[in-house]
Amino acid sequence: MTDAAPTPDLAEWRHVYSGKVRDLYVPADTADGAEPERMLVVASDRVSAFDHVLEPGIPGKGVLLTTLSLWWFDQLAGGDGGRRIPNHLTATSVLGDGPDGIANTADDLRSLVPAQFTGRAMVVKSLDMQPIECVVRGYLTGSGWAEYQQTRTVCGIPLPDGLTDGDRLPEPIYTPAYKAPMGEHDENISFERSVELVGAERAAELRDLSLEIYARAAALAESKGLILADTKFEFGLDANGVMTLADEVLTSDSSRYWDAAAWESGTTAKERMASFDKQIVRDWLAANWAPPREGEPPALPAEIVERTADRYRELIERLTGA
Repeated sequence: MTDAAPTPDLAEWRHVYSGKVRDLYVPADTADGAEPERMLVVASDRVSAFDHVLEPGIPGKGVLLTTLSLWWFDQLAGGDGGRRIPNHLTATSVLGDGPDGIANTADDLRSLVPAQFTGRAMVVKSLDMQPIECVVRGYLTGSGWAEYQQTRTVCGIPLPDGLTDGDRLPEPIYTPAYKAPMGEHDENISFERSVELVGAERAAELRDLSLEIYARAAALAESKGLILADTKFEFGLDANGVMTLADEVLTSDSSRYWDAAAWESGTTAKERMASFDKQIVRDWLAANWAPPREGEPPALPAEIVERTADRYRELIERLTGA
């Protein structure tokens, strides 16, 4: 079964926002307009394509996305041997009242995650989120391939002639996007435009952090027989002004992973670039819901749901060994 709709009235959390996949809560005693000290981010089983949330969801998807984010946060905190990248996670438990009314032992710990969200929620600190979506591309595909065929560029960055769909780029490229207001589409921007938005020093920090994280993640994925073709990151400043990795990270929903052996041996683009995400859903919907795709989308067949869930599970098993 997929998870239920967001619960707006929990004992200690108040629901404030729902996106296509995630639901956001703040402590119930947070005053209107006040900045909460921490937030609860819940990953649902919802799946979207062509800007529509589809039915049914993908069973277990929220748990898998959360598990993978937490695993990557741990790797980037030094688990891969690299330097620690600050992230937005906070403790998921606090001291409650002990039997003597004094909270001072491990037995007095109280989970901040409501029972119905166990495994699919992160408790995170509030950040001053940057208006830049930090995209790194190591391979030519998707919208980048479409642009390259016309101009030999990706997001305005010149690339060599002779590349084909799915080819590895000479080096990873940073292609930021402006995070549009809620309900609008993000907009690809130049690095120079990102400087105008956040300043030269901060724009360079976002770029350099993104390229560093991509390089580390791509190397680890490669060691597991996987290709990290591209990904996107979000960052915010904490209370001390430290640039902090936020939101989900390196999941199937924010990244494009391919099987390395299939990429090497495949004879068609579809064989080379079969991704570990909801591409199965996109392909089915594209074939069964004609443009302009207005109104209610068709329900996903059970076979499409099952195959998509299998791809999500396979990725996490291959990366983490769990």
